[in-house]
Amino acid sequence: MRVLVAEDEETLAELVATGLRRAGFAVDTVYRGDAALDCLGLHDYDVIVLDRDLPGVHGDDVARDLVASASRTRILMLTAAASMEDKVEGLDLGADDYLAKPFEFPELVSRVRALRRRGARPPVPPLLERHGLRLDTVRRTAERDGRDLDLSPKEFSVLQILLEADGAAVSAEELLERAWDAHADPFTGAVRVCMSKLRGKLGEPGLIRTTQGVGYAL
Repeated sequence: MRVLVAEDEETLAELVATGLRRAGFAVDTVYRGDAALDCLGLHDYDVIVLDRDLPGVHGDDVARDLVASASRTRILMLTAAASMEDKVEGLDLGADDYLAKPFEFPELVSRVRALRRRGARPPVPPLLERHGLRLDTVRRTAERDGRDLDLSPKEFSVLQILLEADGAAVSAEELLERAWDAHADPFTGAVRVCMSKLRGKLGEPGLIRTTQGVGYAL
């Protein structure tokens, strides 16, 4: 749901970030290894797309730090080092997946989605069905009782988080952390506005419950 792209080629980093955002992810970008570690210390990312050859702190050391801290963030190494030995070394460092440049973008998106599903606790299936809702996280489609909901990427992400919570309340702070990027202003009421639009699209009877001071739940 939330991805960090750590890539020293700024143009490539922004291209990857733009494509991932279009696929429904909240994405932050950094161009140095030390900046990646700073972001990882501030936010709970689902996946990091990590170039190995980063300035400041080498990408290998970023991976080692994540593994040593028992972080839940999954590591997808994206690098020009494409030999079998490079791949084995990267995976042995703790990477969960390894994709060599150049790459096909649909494959990158698919790999990020797969890592995100595996990183969830417990792992979540690609198809979520509850309360007449049917959410296909691969095709990015959402229905209620067979009716297409036509959700925006942000509405889809919020509904997915609520479905994965399986009835438990999710705070506005957690929704902001997981579905928005680092540029989101926590004082704008973005979660409240998104929730209002989502309720409108879900229709009646209402499915989302608000508990004052706690959060939102299906």
